[in-house]
Amino acid sequence: MSVWWVAGGILGAVVVLIFLSLRIVQQYQRGVVFRFGRVQERVREPGLRMIIPFVDRMVKVTMQTVVMPVPAQGAITHDNVTLTVDAVVYYRVVDPIRSLVNVRRYSQAVLQVAQTALRSVIGRADLDTVLGDRERINAELKAAIDAPTEKPWGVLIERVEVKDVSLPDTMKRSMSRQAEAERERRARVIAADGEYQASRRLADAARAMADTPAAFQLRLLQTVVDVAAEKNSTLVMPFPVELLRFFEQTTTAARSAGATSPAVNGVTVN
Repeated sequence: MSVWWVAGGILGAVVVLIFLSLRIVQQYQRGVVFRFGRVQERVREPGLRMIIPFVDRMVKVTMQTVVMPVPAQGAITHDNVTLTVDAVVYYRVVDPIRSLVNVRRYSQAVLQVAQTALRSVIGRADLDTVLGDRERINAELKAAIDAPTEKPWGVLIERVEVKDVSLPDTMKRSMSRQAEAERERRARVIAADGEYQASRRLADAARAMADTPAAFQLRLLQTVVDVAAEKNSTLVMPFPVELLRFFEQTTTAARSAGATSPAVNGVTVN
């Protein structure tokens, strides 16, 4: 009986040791094994893995892309404008061993580097660049954050984007007045250019009609047709000044001829 008890105890101990040595690594994870405190060079891939109980310790590192928001940071641009800027950083671990050994809490470290880089990049740029050239600012932020994190810490910065830029109220009002003044200037320039082009066309039309007197009458009839098309009860008929002058000259000539005609038997012959 004692032999059976011993065999059963040994078998139970073996089963417990096997159970303690089994580890499951998920598809999005990698396992880093520390043996007596020293890291093993071989990284455990996803699947069912075994370690030495009470000797090895496995730490699982997530390889997924992490979306980390950067809190709003107050910064002063190169042209001395105070801004409040926030951003978002997309990063992932590419070297699990470095992310565990070389830095403590790499997520917090990346956040601190992102905050510092955000203030530094905004401080080197002008206000117009920050508002109008987001792609350049994002590229500079990515380069500034990726430099101290990829090789030393094993963390790759995939993408950095500036989310929002908050301006002071006084600056917003100034920019609004500037935009309104610019739009008004453009409207006046366009209207003046239109008047200039219209005057040039009218002058060309006047010279063309001056060479053909009948063109004046055709234009007059066209104007009458355009006015009559509106179904108005009152029709305005333009009267040429040249026609009035013709009647005036005819009347004056008739009166002169009547004054000089001879009288026969007291009767004036016209």
